Amino acid sequence: MARPKEFDPQTALVAAMELFRRQGYEATSIQDLVDALGINRSSMYSAYGSKHDLYLKALDLYCAVEADRARVNLAESGTGPALPVLRAFLLSYVDSALADPLRGGCMVTHGVLERLPGDEKAAERLGGALGSLEEAFAYLLLRARAGGELAPGTDVRATARFLVTLTQGLRVMERTAGRDYLAQVVDQALRGLSRAA
Repeated sequence: MARPKEFDPQTALVAAMELFRRQGYEATSIQDLVDALGINRSSMYSAYGSKHDLYLKALDLYCAVEADRARVNLAESGTGPALPVLRAFLLSYVDSALADPLRGGCMVTHGVLERLPGDEKAAERLGGALGSLEEAFAYLLLRARAGGELAPGTDVRATARFLVTLTQGLRVMERTAGRDYLAQVVDQALRGLSRAA
C-alpha cells in the first residue's frame, strides 16, 4: 500500500505565493488555494489560518526573497562601476517577467494596487519591501556618486525613490510590453542619471 503524500508547509507556501503573485489577492479563491496547495480546506485553515493570513505569510516570503535579491545584486555587488550593475539589475526584472509565460507580475505591485489603503497588515509589509529596495538602490547610488558616475550633488535618497517608482512601473508595463520597449525605458532612466555627472 502506498504511503500518503506528506504535506510540506514550505512547499505549499511557495505555491500560494506564486498563485497570489499571478492572480492577486482578490482573484484568488479559497478553492484556487486548496487546489494549488494540494490539501483540503480544513488542512489549509489549520496550517495557515484564513485566506488573509495565508496571503500575509506568502507576502512575507515574497518580500524576503526580493529583498535578498536586491541586497545581493545591488548592495553586495562589488567595487566596480555601479551604473552597469544597476542596469543589469533593472533588466533582470524585465527578463524574469518576460520568461513567465503568464506574465504574472510582482506580488508587491499587485498588493499595492489591490490591498492599499485598507489593509494595514499588508501595508506594513509592502512599505517594508519598497523601503528595502530603496535602501539597496541608495547604497549602490552612493557608490556611483563616490565613483564619479553621478554628479557630486546628486540626491541619493530622491534618486533611489525614483528607481523604486521605475521598478513598479516596469512591473506594470511588463504585462504588455516587450523587452525592447522596457529596455529603452531602463536605458532612458539611466541616461538621465549619468547625464547629471
